[in-house]
Formats: sequence, C-alpha cells, structure tokens
Amino acid sequence: MSVSRDDFSIAFRSALLQRGGAQKFSVLSLIFLALIIFFLDVYGAKFTKPIRGFINDVVYRVTFLASTPSRFFPQVSNDISSFLNVREENKKLKAEIEKYKSLELNVEFLTDENKNLQKILETEYFNKNLSNIILAKVLVDKNSPFLKSIIINKGTQIGILKGMPVTKDNYLVGRVVETNYLSSRVLLLNDLNSRIPVTLDEGAQAILSGSGSNNPILEYLPEDYKVIEDISVFASGKDGIFSPGTPIGKTNENGEVDLFVDPNQLSFVTVNLNVQSKGDL
Repeated sequence: MSVSRDDFSIAFRSALLQRGGAQKFSVLSLIFLALIIFFLDVYGAKFTKPIRGFINDVVYRVTFLASTPSRFFPQVSNDISSFLNVREENKKLKAEIEKYKSLELNVEFLTDENKNLQKILETEYFNKNLSNIILAKVLVDKNSPFLKSIIINKGTQIGILKGMPVTKDNYLVGRVVETNYLSSRVLLLNDLNSRIPVTLDEGAQAILSGSGSNNPILEYLPEDYKVIEDISVFASGKDGIFSPGTPIGKTNENGEVDLFVDPNQLSFVTVNLNVQSKGDL
C-alpha cells in the first residue's frame, strides 16, 4: 500500500474534527507525522520500504479477518441446511422402518393364525364330512367371576342351532345356548350354569358341573367312589347332545377336572351340525 498526499489530507481532516486541548496536540502530531511521511515518500527514502511493507501486511491481514464472516457464515448456513435436510430424511426413514415393522408383525400374526387353522383342519376334519363341521372364530370372550361364555361369528345363517356341541382339537369346550343370524353364544364347560353327563375311564357315571373357575367339578358320583388323580373324563352322550366318548379332561389331586382346552385361550372353535338341537338347553 502506498502512502500519498491523499493519506495526508485524510489525516489532516480527521485531526481537525477533534476538539479540546489534548485533541489539538493530536492534530499537530498527526500533521507533523504526515509531513514527515510525505517528504520521505516523495524523496524515496530506502528505509520507508520495510515500513510500507509492514503496513501492507497489517492491512492485508485485517482485510482477511474482516472478510472472514462473509465467507464463514454462508458455509455455516449451508451446513445447517444440510443438517436439517438430513434430520428430516432421518425422520422419514424412521417412519418407513416403523411401517415395515408393523407390516412384519401383521404377517407374523397371519402366519400364526394360519398355522392354528391348519392344525384345526388336521384334527377336526380328519375322516369327517366337511359339510357338517363349521369352523368359527371367537369374537368376544364374556368372562366374569362366574359366567364363562364366548361369542362366535357363525349363526343360523349356516344352520347353527341351540344345543349343538362346540369343540376344539376334538376336545369338548361347551355348547351353543343362543343363536343369531350371524353369531352365536357358547356356554363353556366351566360356566356356573353348565351341567353335562360324563363318564370316567373306569366306567363311573357323573355330572360335570361348572364352578366358575377354570376347573369344573364332578357331582353325583357313585356312593363310596373316591376320585383319584389322572382319571380321564369323557362326554357320556346320555343327553343325546354330545357325542359319546368326546374327551373333556382329567381329574387332578383336588378332585376337580383339568380341561384339555384352556377356556381362556380360545381363538377358533368348531360346531358339529350332525347333532340335533334339543331346544332351550
């Protein structure tokens, strides 16, 4: 950078704008310094070149620092914008992942349901007339302290009537006690109002009565008959409703009956249309 007459005039005007005694001294000092620099520059004194170079270096550094914000902030702005874009993309990717997780869970549920249906088909329909066996899905589980029943998605539309037996995996779970056009209510074996004639594997006859708990009890056993553990219980068929020999459960150490099918874990059941309705049972 070159020190010229313009520099001298600028310094002189700046000094004149100052006020006060100390400021007048500063004005004179600046004028004197400007005159010295002016004459040195005019006559080309050699020692002014390093000074000029130093001043130029200082000016260049100050200019670089002063221009740094104009170069830095656009870059910061671009970085922030890129960060926000990446964050938004990350949110979208997370939403897509959750969506695919939900779809995967749905597929897993349908796969399990299909396996259950295949199992029912293999056990219930084997060597049977398919037209007389109705597969139904449990819609509602009416569970209360003593009343145990379920609602299934089949009714009189396909021929279901009151009194028809309901099974799962060839095990007896209850009977139809109420029918609608598209649904039916099934009274489970452990319902307080359930009473069915049964036979034990030793030939003894009894009545299986629901107790409101998961385990029905045996009533009206022969005199002096002692119930021991692990005796199989079957439907006797004396009521003309349940098929004779349909397995129900086994006795436990408390003299109750452990059902082969947990009444709290019913998803699909089958209704046997071969059995004639007995009216209001």
